[in-house]
Amino acid sequence: MKNLFLIAKLDIRESMRSKWFFVYLLVFGGLMALFFVTGITDSVVMGFTGLSRLLLVYMQVTIVILPIFILITTVKSISGDRESAILEYMLSFAVSLRDYYWGKMLGRFFIVFFPIILALVLGVMWGVFKGGELPWKMLFIYSALLFSMCAVFLGIAFFISTVVKSHDVALGASFVVWIILLAFLDIALIGLMLQNRWNDEFIISLALFNPMEVFRVGAISLFDPELTVMGPVAYFLLDTFGHKLFITYSILYPLGLGVIFAYLGYLYFIKKDLL
Repeated sequence: MKNLFLIAKLDIRESMRSKWFFVYLLVFGGLMALFFVTGITDSVVMGFTGLSRLLLVYMQVTIVILPIFILITTVKSISGDRESAILEYMLSFAVSLRDYYWGKMLGRFFIVFFPIILALVLGVMWGVFKGGELPWKMLFIYSALLFSMCAVFLGIAFFISTVVKSHDVALGASFVVWIILLAFLDIALIGLMLQNRWNDEFIISLALFNPMEVFRVGAISLFDPELTVMGPVAYFLLDTFGHKLFITYSILYPLGLGVIFAYLGYLYFIKKDLL
């Protein structure tokens, strides 16, 4: 475990020295500051105001920006080390493949999760300071949703990084994954599939395999438990899952999917040619 944490610490320091980390930190921290400057917490949209309104806007931002940031900055973790011969250098020491792989993942998870949760906590603290009411339950569940969102895309990124040896190909593959998931983000955009007279329940069930869609619906259900903004789809979701069960699914499904992809990447990493 000592080597694992040393690898994680090394990856964290390396990431903090790179420019992309400060851009990543500035994006979420700057957006949170922009929300307050523009008076987001003082506005009322569809009954949402105060910190609930802030969390709603923050959700809409993270659902698009967070996945692509994680993918493009993480796919180079192993493929980049392989191309630059850093992987060969690290393995020349008494470091096991297990410690190297999971240490890199642990360090990268801290790097991608810390800025978004820090921006969220600072935003909520500022909102409370300005006299807003702190929605403890909503904040806790939303943090868990962000945690699972980071886990799934980190797992996918590490899987791509181990399977693809070239950094450029890995970067292209990450964009393809993001575009595909984004294209099926909104259930309303699957009208083309509905025109083919497929079963409605099958189409909705298929959409719920998309971790971005699951995160989106789960986050919306925190603000709108009846899912009125989703129209007739809400009846199927609530009748099938119920509000509490769907929140649980929204957290556990992306988290489990991320663990599966991460473990598949680990199996490929230890069994295939490293260099």
